[in-house]
Amino acid sequence: MSGLRYVYAICRPFGAPLQSQLTGVAGDPPRLLNHHGLVAVVSHVPERDFAEKPLHAHLEDLDWLTATARAHQGVIDALTVVTTPLPLRLGTVFRDDSGLRTMIEEREDDFRRTLDRLAGRVEWGVKVYAEPEPQTSESGRPAEKAASGRDYLRQRRQSVRAHEDRWQQAEQFASRLHETLSVYSEDSRLHAPQNPALSGVSGQNVLNAAYLVPRSDSEEFVELVDRTKGEVPGMRVELTGPWAAYSFSGEPTGESTGEEDR
Repeated sequence: MSGLRYVYAICRPFGAPLQSQLTGVAGDPPRLLNHHGLVAVVSHVPERDFAEKPLHAHLEDLDWLTATARAHQGVIDALTVVTTPLPLRLGTVFRDDSGLRTMIEEREDDFRRTLDRLAGRVEWGVKVYAEPEPQTSESGRPAEKAASGRDYLRQRRQSVRAHEDRWQQAEQFASRLHETLSVYSEDSRLHAPQNPALSGVSGQNVLNAAYLVPRSDSEEFVELVDRTKGEVPGMRVELTGPWAAYSFSGEPTGESTGEEDR
């Protein structure tokens, strides 16, 4: 089949088959390309959409980007069930198998080291949100109407102090939780807090972290996180996973520059 080669991940050879109905980006089923004892998981994608210029244009289209990211993640999730994949960034494309084989040879040692480190491990994401005070608005202004200017200033000072105390409490809780989870994981990454205006999630994100955990220890890790929920009033703890170890793969997380012409 003609077309460019879209690459999802690099893996060690694995025996279990992928889901028979699995489709990838652009609706093409993923295939396995074996080279030098490594496996690249690939699909064929049309040049009209995935060559460098059209790909850059598509990356500005939120609907297209969302559908492509969902298809990409679907293949990674299917791989995570049967093996330990090393995910590549969204939009990693090569002109043909030859270019892909060359890339594998150039990065072979790095791929093997990373796969050895990630083998049998998954990523769990933990976020902590500080909910707004119930008696104040999102802006921090007192909910009750002040009877005078003096009352307003007094209420305002009280609101500011309460907000500062709550923020300090949230940071202390998030710091303790991260320290605890780091002990129970093999590695961790702190990501930038999410912007609530962009994420659409309520509350202030005070912890956005990823943890590398052996599959065999995942149940214990999940129970540990669950026990912290409700521990401090006004703190919301969210757990996601298990994922392929994106945060620990060493791969760039930014957008692809398009077709790799090798």
